[in-house]
Amino acid sequence: MFGSNKKHGLLKPELESFDTIIDKTTTIHGRLSIEGSIRIDGTVMGNIECTNESENENITVAVGVTGKINGDIRAYRVLVAGKVEGNIYAAEKVELHESAIVVGDITYNQLGIEHGAEVLGLMIKKVDSKKQINHASSLIKKIQETSFKNS
Repeated sequence: MFGSNKKHGLLKPELESFDTIIDKTTTIHGRLSIEGSIRIDGTVMGNIECTNESENENITVAVGVTGKINGDIRAYRVLVAGKVEGNIYAAEKVELHESAIVVGDITYNQLGIEHGAEVLGLMIKKVDSKKQINHASSLIKKIQETSFKNS
């Protein structure tokens, strides 16, 4: 039990099913609108969001160890093992693997963080999915505007 060398990570890719996979050799510039789960091992320079019809479905955005996102992520569930420079808005769950680096604010309903994960930003627990995510977006903007005015 305590002496076991087995690692039980939060991210279990074999349990996830992805409609789209972005390989580590791929870089995408621009906004991604998705209707199915996606795994990103490459680089995305832009926001990633579920279409309005699919926000309530179990859509997962997974950022692999080699994955890099420079933009906001909006999805039902967000799994991060790579680097995200932007805000994360999850209708349900956010899981941060030990190699995760998030520079931005995280809005979540459930949260799992492995030892070693790094977060530089606010952690906002939500109550009502859509209303709270929109409220969190406004709140974050107000906080950022206030902090910029005070600096």
